Amino acid sequence: MTSSPSENTSAEKKGRPTPKRKDAQAARKISSLAPAVSKEEKKRAKDAARANRVNSRAAYMRGDESALPMRDKGPVKKFVRNYVDSRRSIGEYFLPIIFIVLAFTLIPSPIFQVGSIFLMYSVLLASVISGIILSRKLKKEVLQKFPGADIKGIGMYGWLRSTQMRRMRAPKPSIQRGETF
Repeated sequence: MTSSPSENTSAEKKGRPTPKRKDAQAARKISSLAPAVSKEEKKRAKDAARANRVNSRAAYMRGDESALPMRDKGPVKKFVRNYVDSRRSIGEYFLPIIFIVLAFTLIPSPIFQVGSIFLMYSVLLASVISGIILSRKLKKEVLQKFPGADIKGIGMYGWLRSTQMRRMRAPKPSIQRGETF
């Protein structure tokens, strides 16, 4: 009579204790394909990546064409940025006005509270109307300066830039207010 394979394995000893689960899992995690990297090499790579990110961010904020994302690239988008940056808009003052409205709503007088809410909605409406007018002007100017250019999304791009406070715009404005370009 022949013994089954399960009887042979139980009868033979392997000569060492069964490893603990965490030790077995840790041994599986170590890949033999990955090269062994020292801590110094990892630190150097991390520092190099950080320096690269800082340099890329600085180039983006300066408006270098190579560092801009696709949504900001091209002469048409640069023209729109300069057009928006050369003038003032009510939209860029919306956020500071909202803080004033918030302060006025904390005053327990109904006149201040209703007046501040009215101020907020009137500035919002003025911002929307200003954005629509800006969008139309931008499309007309872009088609005049760049005949045949794709103007899809140009109006919204300019309007969104005009609603940001000048200091917070990215890339930073490259021209002063009132300056011609």
